Amino acid sequence: MGTHKPQLLSVIVFSAFISCAPKSNLSTQSGNWSNEYELDGPARSEAVSFIIGNEVYIGTGWNGLNTRFSDFWKFNQSSHSWIQIDNMPGPSRSSAVAFSVGQKAYVGTGSDGTNILGDFYELDTEGNVWTRKSDFPGGKRYEAVAFSIGSSGYVGTGFDGNNALKDFYQYDPSADTWKEIGFSGNKRYGATVFTYKNAAYLVTGINGDLLQTDFWKFDPASQAPNWTELRRISNLSNEAYDDDYTTIVRWNAASFVIPPYAYLSTGTNISSNANTWRYDFSNDLWSVKTSFEGTPITGAVGYSLPSTTGGGGFIATGRSAPGPTGSSDFVWEFFPDQNANPNDNN
Repeated sequence: MGTHKPQLLSVIVFSAFISCAPKSNLSTQSGNWSNEYELDGPARSEAVSFIIGNEVYIGTGWNGLNTRFSDFWKFNQSSHSWIQIDNMPGPSRSSAVAFSVGQKAYVGTGSDGTNILGDFYELDTEGNVWTRKSDFPGGKRYEAVAFSIGSSGYVGTGFDGNNALKDFYQYDPSADTWKEIGFSGNKRYGATVFTYKNAAYLVTGINGDLLQTDFWKFDPASQAPNWTELRRISNLSNEAYDDDYTTIVRWNAASFVIPPYAYLSTGTNISSNANTWRYDFSNDLWSVKTSFEGTPITGAVGYSLPSTTGGGGFIATGRSAPGPTGSSDFVWEFFPDQNANPNDNN
C-alpha cells in the first residue's frame, strides 16, 4: 500500500463500511440519528465549526473538486434559521482549524488547494468583524486539530505537505501570542478532539498508512507536560471490552459531547466508516452505539448545542464520494437515549 497523504487536488473513492456488532457491547447499541436540516450555503467537506453562546458557525471547506470556500454561516437554534456573515479574509481554504474564546473565534491554517497555509484570523461575532492575527508559529499545515479551554486556544498536529506533525501551541488572544507546549503522542493528521470539564481529549488520525491508536488527555492545570495517555483504541487486553476497538480507529472523524459522554462517528478507515462509539469519561471505556444513519461520510464537522429534546450532538456537512455530488449540506442530530429509527429520515 502506498503512503497516504491528505487530499489537496486528488480524490479517493469511498465505499460504505459496515462493521459487525461488537460481541461485548450488544446492550449499548442505542441512539437515533435524525436528519434535522441543511446548511444554507454550498455543500462541502473539510469545513470548520465553532460555538459562540448557543449558536454554531460553519465555514470554509471544499466542494470535492476545485472550489474552496471562505463563507461562514451562523445557525440560530431557537429560530432554526441560517444567517450568512462576512466571509473570512485571506485565501479560501479547507482542512483548517477553528476555536472560540468568549465572543470571539479564531480560524487559520489549512490548504487553498495549491498552497498550504499558516495565517490566522479573529472573528468578533458581536461586530461581525474579521481581523488578521499573528501567524501560527509552527509552520504551514492542514488537517491539524484545535480546541479552547478557559481563555486560551490550542492548535497542533497536522500535515505540512511532506510529514505528519506532533507539535502543539497555546494561543493567548489578549496578547496575540503563541507558546509551544508540546505533545506526548504520536505524529498524526486528521485526528479529532473533544473537550469536557476543562480538559481536552485527542484521538484517532493517521500518519502515512498507519492509523493511530494512542489516546491522550490534555489538562492545562496539571503538571507539565500536561498530557496523560488513556487506554489505546486497539485490542490489547485479554478482556472482552476492547475486542472491537479496532473499529474506532479512523481519520477525519467527527466528535461531540453530550454530557456525561463523548461520541465519535463518521470518518475514514480505508473506506468510509459509519460506526459510532461512545466514550465514558468516568472509566475510560468505549461502547458501540447506533451507526450513523446517513450515507457514510468523511470530513464532516461535529459540535454540541443545548437540547430540550434529548439530542444535542450534531454532525454536519462531509463527503460520501468524489466530486461535488458527493459533498453534503446535511445536518444530523444524535439522540443517545432513543432507539434507532431509520423511518424518521425519509
